[in-house]
Amino acid sequence: MLGLKLPTDPRWVNLAEKDLEEILTDHAYCEQKAATACISLIQQYPEKAEMVRKLAPIVTEEWGHFRMVLLELERRGLQLGRQRKDEYVNDLLKFEKKGGSRDERLLEKLLVCALIEARSCERFRLLSLHIGEEDLKEFYHKFMVSEAGHYRMFIDLAKHYFGEEMVKERWKAYLEHEEEILKGLSLRGDRMH
Repeated sequence: MLGLKLPTDPRWVNLAEKDLEEILTDHAYCEQKAATACISLIQQYPEKAEMVRKLAPIVTEEWGHFRMVLLELERRGLQLGRQRKDEYVNDLLKFEKKGGSRDERLLEKLLVCALIEARSCERFRLLSLHIGEEDLKEFYHKFMVSEAGHYRMFIDLAKHYFGEEMVKERWKAYLEHEEEILKGLSLRGDRMH
């Protein structure tokens, strides 16, 4: 369904499980950044009424996810650590076409958001299936379902504004680039991406 070219190495779950404080901290900041990305799109493109209508509730949902992760940290007696640079997202952003019209830049932003949500969904799925604690399996299953819906929404918005063919062509390029990004990143259990 997600179309990702390279699955996450299954050993990633074992690495993530070894230091829950680190992975939960990174997860919390990913949720915060997702809310911020939606706010930014609304601010930059207020005339895109369909997008604004669909993104507004996602802002609330993503912020709620941030709070859920904070509660999980607290429940475990763990601390929210410092935010770290996200190499994966930074490499995706470098692939965005620069210049062009405002609309062309919107297509790039929607596809980057879709890809981040797709990879997050894939990683949450792995955690929901393979992490040792049953309560964490349920915790991550909820996030997996949510991210799948967000991925689909960003793709649908891109198709709404730019048409099936344009989106299909650029999405294929993003998927191929994302595969190369993953090949170049070391496998780390303290990062969601």
